[in-house]
Amino acid sequence: MAKPEQTIFYSIEESIKSYRQFAQKQINDKGFDITIDQGLILSIINENPGIAQKEIARRAFKDHASVTRIIELLVKRNFLKRDSFEEDRRRFNLNVTKEGQTILSDIQPIVDINRKTAIEGISEEEIELLRKLVNKITANCRS
Repeated sequence: MAKPEQTIFYSIEESIKSYRQFAQKQINDKGFDITIDQGLILSIINENPGIAQKEIARRAFKDHASVTRIIELLVKRNFLKRDSFEEDRRRFNLNVTKEGQTILSDIQPIVDINRKTAIEGISEEEIELLRKLVNKITANCRS
C-alpha cells in the first residue's frame, strides 16, 4: 500500500495548501485584512446577486456553518449588507457594500499576480491537461 505522501492526492493537496499560504501572505504583506475565504465568498456574492447561502457553500467548497461564520464577519466589517425577506424571515438577501466592492477591487491585482506566479513556467497545454486530469478525478469520485 502506498504511503499518503506517494499518492497524487497528497501532491494535489500540498499544491493547494502551498498556493493558499502564498496567496494569503501576499495579501497580508500589501496591508489588506481579508482572508482568502472571505474574499472568495465576497466575490461569489458580488458576481451572483441573490445567491442562496447553500449555493455559496457549494461554490466555495465550504460547509454551511463555515459560510455562516464568514458572512457574519463580512457583515460586521461592513463588506456585506444582510436584509431579511419579508415572506421568509429565515432567508437573507446579501449585498456587497461599497466597502466590499472597494476591497475586492483593491485585492484583484494581487490575486491576478498570485495566479500568474503560481503557474509560471507551465505551458497552456500543460494547464489544459492538468484541468482535464483533475476533472476526471472529480468525475470518478462523483459517479
